[in-house]
Amino acid sequence: MTQAPRFIADHNVGKLARWLRMMGYDTLFFDGSDDSRMVATALSTDRVILTRDTGIMKRRLVTTGRLKAVLVASDEPELQVKQLLRELGLDTRLNLFTLCLECNQPLTSRSREQVRERVPPHVFKTQHHFMECPSCHRIYWRGSHWQAMTRKLKKLSQG
Repeated sequence: MTQAPRFIADHNVGKLARWLRMMGYDTLFFDGSDDSRMVATALSTDRVILTRDTGIMKRRLVTTGRLKAVLVASDEPELQVKQLLRELGLDTRLNLFTLCLECNQPLTSRSREQVRERVPPHVFKTQHHFMECPSCHRIYWRGSHWQAMTRKLKKLSQG
């Protein structure tokens, strides 16, 4: 089995980074202006660069194939996701909602009692499965927002 690709998203495709994290793909977000630093990070951590910057695509490391980069065609995050699904054959069902959307850390299961004081009362009453980011401590559950994102991903993956 091949290892799932890991990504580094340029500042110009930031929302795409969140979508990839939602799908369970390890995705760093690069918000700096030093493209050389982003390229070096991608090379040293074996990541695919995702960018709308044509200059990155002209770098020797990319043109020779030593470093993989994808020139993202659209400004629209949903179209960006569709492009990557098509070009890279990403799977939208394997590891859904296993990474923090904010900081890219793997989520950890939490019991209802562990999150009782940290979620709204209605959520505590109606939900039974919770996940927490060990880094930023954000709590996730499978509520209406999760359901909407799941439906949208399914729609995007179908074309």
